[in-house]
Amino acid sequence: MPPLSTEATEKFRAARDFLQAHAEDYDAARAGFSWPELDEWNWALNWFDVQAEGNTDPALWIVEENDGGGAPTEAKYSFDEIRIRSDRTANWLRERGVEPGDRILLMLANQVELWDVMLAVIKLGAVVIPATTLLAEGDLRDRISRGGISHVIARSELADRFDAISGDYQRISVGGAAEGWTDIAAAMDASPDFQPSHTTRADDTLLLYFTSGTTSKPKLVEHTHASYPAGHLSTMYWIGLQPGDVHLNVSSPGWAKHAWSNVFTPWIAGSCVFIYNYSRFDATAMMREMDRCGVTSLCCPPTVWRMLIQADLGQLQNPPRLAVGAGEPLNPEVIGRVRDAWGVTIRDGFGQTETTVQIANTPGQPIKDGSMGRPCPGFDVALVDPATGEEVTEDGAEGEICLRLDPRPLGLMVGYHGDAERTDAAYADGFYHTGDVGSRDAEGYITYVGRTDDVFKSSDYRISPFELESVLLEHPAVAEAAVVPSPDPVRLSVPKAFVVLAGGWAPDEGTAREIFEYSRTHLAGYKRIRRLQFTDLPKTISGKIRRVELRKGESDNGPSVDFPGEFREDALR
Repeated sequence: MPPLSTEATEKFRAARDFLQAHAEDYDAARAGFSWPELDEWNWALNWFDVQAEGNTDPALWIVEENDGGGAPTEAKYSFDEIRIRSDRTANWLRERGVEPGDRILLMLANQVELWDVMLAVIKLGAVVIPATTLLAEGDLRDRISRGGISHVIARSELADRFDAISGDYQRISVGGAAEGWTDIAAAMDASPDFQPSHTTRADDTLLLYFTSGTTSKPKLVEHTHASYPAGHLSTMYWIGLQPGDVHLNVSSPGWAKHAWSNVFTPWIAGSCVFIYNYSRFDATAMMREMDRCGVTSLCCPPTVWRMLIQADLGQLQNPPRLAVGAGEPLNPEVIGRVRDAWGVTIRDGFGQTETTVQIANTPGQPIKDGSMGRPCPGFDVALVDPATGEEVTEDGAEGEICLRLDPRPLGLMVGYHGDAERTDAAYADGFYHTGDVGSRDAEGYITYVGRTDDVFKSSDYRISPFELESVLLEHPAVAEAAVVPSPDPVRLSVPKAFVVLAGGWAPDEGTAREIFEYSRTHLAGYKRIRRLQFTDLPKTISGKIRRVELRKGESDNGPSVDFPGEFREDALR
């Protein structure tokens, strides 16, 4: 095996250092930044290990809540300790038959083994398919089948979800030896001297993310060893992280945002990943730990920011110097309340599973509340009329947010794996089409308008109506179904199903209970139906359901209106 390329490391370091040096000079960063040109490249070996060897600074700090009221338990790992742990894990996985290109379903919580495995798999040149611990059996079956899974690494208490899922895949458990599974704890006895067996190329596949679509099964987003690990230079610039920062990102494993801000971005910057694990969110407890541990950077989805402002923000004695929000636009009230209490302005950013951060309010720049900001260094953003395909240039005009592909930004997916038709549509006419609509003002600030399709957010999770409708239609009572977001004061919105009943079923409480129960047992918790209304469905002449009418009826009436024939899950439990 030839030695690792130091040229790639220096190119990446130069790009990183340039952005950090111009952290508050947006114009200079935009003008002077260029993506590093990478050929042979393995982020874990070329970057993480290089900065980690002998480095005793904290890289990962995990704090567990204490329900008993005493001091929380915690574990802190230096960069060098994580390097050694991941080397041991890589050697152990290789001994267990993990080879370059193998696909691994990773289903862990915020525990040190997640980081051990992520780095180890990168070093081995295998492919990670992250999965949230909330997935139900049907979701897992689809991922194992379409993902071509060779190995599953999951928490031991989740092992029974795989009992009925056949397939020729190795089962590795974390947190104890489940029956028929191999306990990963033995990895810490493996050799700490890892030697790569092959050369990793920047365009080799590293990550496959399942994401929701509106009219089909979840898409499979493909990222390389460059597009996420190196592409998140833009995310680092958005957040503003510097060496020594302690960064808390409230995000669950399995979602792209977790890899963004709990793996790649902090360790690109030389910062510490801070995790606070809890069974139920408690704003006071989280702020207490932020004070105790000296958190300097906070990233939360809007749902968490809304929960935080319901608490006494003044109890945080040492507010973070950096505060960002992602997932959907924050309303001015939340931004203002945090600014008044902490003297810090929450800065929005926009990206997707398919990309790193494209548009953002970056540190030190004027902020327009409600705006996502301006294009990040390395991204050339255009607004395109979805109907004509022509670029929209008038101030204030709306258009689909698109990325110019000449030159192609590094922080962009390869495409939708195994789906050439979707990939071609996403890259039509020299643009990458995000499917999101925005408007741009005279100063270049872009404001988010909405999706061009029917996907919506609930508690910051993306929900595909098609997936939920498909499950509902499996119930014998349901003849037709349409799912739209219904306003909710905490979650922003919750899934509501409009249902046309099959013959012989009454539109009553008993039927509603059955459908809610079916939803609970066949869908992951974040997807389940929360409201249900028995009604006819508005349709086009051709027979297509007009979800736009259903959505408008919900948004116009707000969360407190009770519709005829409507039932709410929380009222029936």
